Amino acid sequence: MNVLVRVPIVLILVGIVLAGGCSESGQVTTGNGRQGLARNGSPRQAVGSDGTQPAGETPSDAGDGRAAGTAPAGEPLDADHARLAERLIAGGVDYLLTHRDDDGGWSMGDQRQMQPALTGLALKAVLQDPRLDVSSPQVRGALAVMLGYQQEDGGIYDPAQGKANYTTAVAVMVLAAADDPSLASSLEQAVMYLRGLQILPGSQTADGDVVSDDHPFSGGVGYGEHGRPDLSSVGMWMQAMHDAGVSGDDPAMQRALAFVARTQNRSESNTSAWAAAGSNDGGFVYAPAVRGDLTRGESKAGPGPGGRGLRSYGSMTYVGFKSLLYADLSRRDPRVRAALDWIGRYWRLDSNPNMPYERSGQGLYYYYHAMAKALRAWGEPTIASADGEEHNWRHELIDALAERVAEDGSWINPADRWFEGDANLVTAYAVLALQEALKP
Repeated sequence: MNVLVRVPIVLILVGIVLAGGCSESGQVTTGNGRQGLARNGSPRQAVGSDGTQPAGETPSDAGDGRAAGTAPAGEPLDADHARLAERLIAGGVDYLLTHRDDDGGWSMGDQRQMQPALTGLALKAVLQDPRLDVSSPQVRGALAVMLGYQQEDGGIYDPAQGKANYTTAVAVMVLAAADDPSLASSLEQAVMYLRGLQILPGSQTADGDVVSDDHPFSGGVGYGEHGRPDLSSVGMWMQAMHDAGVSGDDPAMQRALAFVARTQNRSESNTSAWAAAGSNDGGFVYAPAVRGDLTRGESKAGPGPGGRGLRSYGSMTYVGFKSLLYADLSRRDPRVRAALDWIGRYWRLDSNPNMPYERSGQGLYYYYHAMAKALRAWGEPTIASADGEEHNWRHELIDALAERVAEDGSWINPADRWFEGDANLVTAYAVLALQEALKP
């Protein structure tokens, strides 16, 4: 197996005792076959800080004695849905293991396209399978591939392919989930790299503008250094920081919170021109401003009703919602309540909510993954829709994925946008969403 090795940390892998096994097809053959989650996601020690004071609003007191992400998880799944999720996850993991690259990672096409990021996403799904652990050969091989992309600056990415923030953020999530002391140095370096990507007041944009505190890019992160920031990139960045144990009141997280608030369709807390002109519905859009016109934001769902403002949509609203929670906002904060109201108003799992009909299937599995992360962070077992019905989000998510799974255990999105025509990527999204549903 040919493994790209660019940093000495990968050499540590050689000294680890390997356990577990797989058949010639790559399917897991050890353990009792039961699919649940061995790791409980307990808080990790925070990694680093830049020591500056936070920008934007200070998180208010929760009022009910709980931080936003620490509410009771609610009632458990019923036994039938738990068993169904376990079967779906096991099938998805087996599919991923039988569709690896010859070096043990995952990618698209013949040119190792997106290998660092796709290896990370698939690896996290595989790592959370209780039939495997961090010492399993399949896991160690994929870790070696992923860490082979770690650069001298600490980031984990392919310089030829870019997307350094995205791929490093995914890698940080994997390293945090692995919880392996031998990987601590790689994790710390990657987190420090992510900190350095944040756009700070006084820095320059790609167009040469000096960023002020109230600049729409301030606190944001793009796909690469100082590019146009967007909510998807910032959401991945905040997820990685949260998973690595960085506190929600960390100055960097608070700066990111200020950016996230600028992507919310809520004129009371967002002074953007598009927010003032739009639906004021509490949902989120893709970006608060674009290069060359800082007054014009961007939504992948297009303009708002009547062509005014921007149209909020599901995948970005769930990313925005969980980002507010990770920044330790109160459950009673009006920005949190507005996002939650939007979620109830547009509740559905047959499409990416509030996307135009002809594009409603686009980003569906990204949406499922973001939804599962966000609603588990919220901590309640049900969501009330606009008609007052209480929806058990775990049950409905599991049912939706069960309806869409292929016979070989994989998932694919017929609406092939944002790479969702790739079975490895979509299967990783689906498994990760199901694993969130099984967590307490």
